[in-house]
Amino acid sequence: MQTATEDTVLGDFADATITAQGVTSTFFRRDGGFYVRTDGADGALAEFRVTHTFGVTPLQQYLIEFPRGRYQALSLCWDTRPASAGGQRWFHLYPHETIDHRDPLHWTGPQQNWNYMCAECHSTALARSYSATEDSFATTWSEIDVSCEACHGPGSRHVEWARRVRAGQPDSDPSRGLVAGLKDPGVGDWSFDGTRPTAHRTAPRASDAEVETCARCHSRRGWVWEEYRAGQPIADTHRVALLDAGLYHADGQILDEVYEYGSFLQSRMHAEGVTCTDCHDPHTARPTREGNALCSRCHLPATFDTPEHHHHTAGAAGSRCIDCHMAVRSYMVVDPRRDHSFRVPRPDLSVELGTPNACTDCHGDRGAAWATEAVARWFPHGRKGAFHFGEALQAARSGRPEAPELLLRVFDDAGWSAIVRATVLEELASHPAPNMLAVLGRAAGDSSPLVRRTAAEIVGELDPATRVRIGAPLLDDPSRTVRLAAGASLAGAPADRLASDRARALERAVAEYRESLRFDEFRAEAQFNLGNLERQLGRATEAEAAYRRAVALDATFVPAYVNLADLLGSIGRDADGAGVLRQALVRIPRAPGLHHALGLALIRDHQLLGALEHLRLATELSPDDARYAYVYGVALHDAGDVAGAVRALSAAQEKHPFDRDILDALRGYQPGR
Repeated sequence: MQTATEDTVLGDFADATITAQGVTSTFFRRDGGFYVRTDGADGALAEFRVTHTFGVTPLQQYLIEFPRGRYQALSLCWDTRPASAGGQRWFHLYPHETIDHRDPLHWTGPQQNWNYMCAECHSTALARSYSATEDSFATTWSEIDVSCEACHGPGSRHVEWARRVRAGQPDSDPSRGLVAGLKDPGVGDWSFDGTRPTAHRTAPRASDAEVETCARCHSRRGWVWEEYRAGQPIADTHRVALLDAGLYHADGQILDEVYEYGSFLQSRMHAEGVTCTDCHDPHTARPTREGNALCSRCHLPATFDTPEHHHHTAGAAGSRCIDCHMAVRSYMVVDPRRDHSFRVPRPDLSVELGTPNACTDCHGDRGAAWATEAVARWFPHGRKGAFHFGEALQAARSGRPEAPELLLRVFDDAGWSAIVRATVLEELASHPAPNMLAVLGRAAGDSSPLVRRTAAEIVGELDPATRVRIGAPLLDDPSRTVRLAAGASLAGAPADRLASDRARALERAVAEYRESLRFDEFRAEAQFNLGNLERQLGRATEAEAAYRRAVALDATFVPAYVNLADLLGSIGRDADGAGVLRQALVRIPRAPGLHHALGLALIRDHQLLGALEHLRLATELSPDDARYAYVYGVALHDAGDVAGAVRALSAAQEKHPFDRDILDALRGYQPGR
């Protein structure tokens, strides 16, 4: 991040134009400044001055200052690659989507807000400094971009240490004055023992500080606690995303923009003790060696850097280790990034799960079956057919009856990484195994904060007695994200079910959770979660206020409308709840969740015909949602249209062949079948 000047701005501001999303935007200069004429928050064309640049290669974005301390990132970017590589042009970050001023992804919307979305990882010692009373930011930083102190903490003591050393004084401080020295304090190093072609650590990794410091910015995560001490565990300040559908493929390969940490946690390299600086210079982020020479530090070239291993011509595409073991995906249109799970290509999983693989990434004219045969021929004793956690996740996400058994098989296998086991535990909440309570009990005592956090989130769905029994020990967990999840799940638990010390722990955890929501109080999601918390605590007035604040902050945030309407219905204000949903549909007419919620509200108000129209629209707008289809089918039946119900449910059953509710309804509506 840099101030916009002649030296830092790389884009063409000489009256250059681009037409995207139906809008023609112009980039120009005036009075020494850089400007863009484009659509604003109201959809009308207006002029905006660029205050900062963001990035250097392969693209550069531009920041616009708005009133009350907000900065927004333009979705129109400059491609800084050479013209010969397709660069030196303006392009839109969402070329295949329709993004107008009403969409939260519009450059003026909440998802492009620099203060929230970008600043923490691109500046040093950031303080958002949001004022709810004025709805304004006074965001500050110690340095505008990433400096030494971003990773090592305040550097004044290090400077004093350097002065002493330069003056010839004895160096008696092993930390060199650094608040956080991220070098592994253990004595382990990588060594070949003469019997294996892969190096091993001579002693286990003694600290995760380095990897978790990098993970603060190189992960898909949420920042949940402002106060940060250099070197502290990531689970104290950030909620790391699991391998959720939409973020990762079922087998854990990168799908959405998830950065590196979630992939690296899956890898055998992480399990064996590899850290980021084993491969990267921490101060440039570049690999420490070029090409296969980097991998040969730990993988003998005589075994691995040969055509007998990679089965490609030496020096040609496919002969580099990263070609097969670090698949590349492009984000922000032109930014290629490599999957850091270092996986062995499994085209057989592509056949079974529909996931990508490195072979057909290059050989796009061939299919996964061809690649499976080739790999099996090259490696007859390879992994073809070996069980993979992706099979369990795919079974769960397609509703297959064997899902609980497969998920439990993964969870109980300590050989899978913590992020994998936490992900299958999350899926088990929707596909519970017969001994699910015992599973949750084991998860609550797991060594990984990712697994314990997931257990804490799941217990909120249990009956009060079981929730307290399993979740109460997590209220004072050493990891803050676990405590926050436990506080959210147990809020409102009956006091008579808690021992006095657990009651005090719950009070502390709820207060801590409330404080974490205050940190993001300018976000609709935080206000939504605050509304849920207040409702759990029996504070309907406060819950309503939080939900209304959420939709005021983001008029497109559907969950807040739905929960607000449900809250109003629960306190006898059904008409008000339906009104909220109708008003929301004026703003977001194609939101299936709103149509579904309004349909249910109308059913409760005995307006079945009106309800059917909205339930139908919900199924049409979200045709892959089994629940919407089931509810619509049942409503048709209750309205007397048995044939219509059977048609709707039969169509849904073709898409969701294992959905128990749909199958039960069809069996009930078709006697003798």
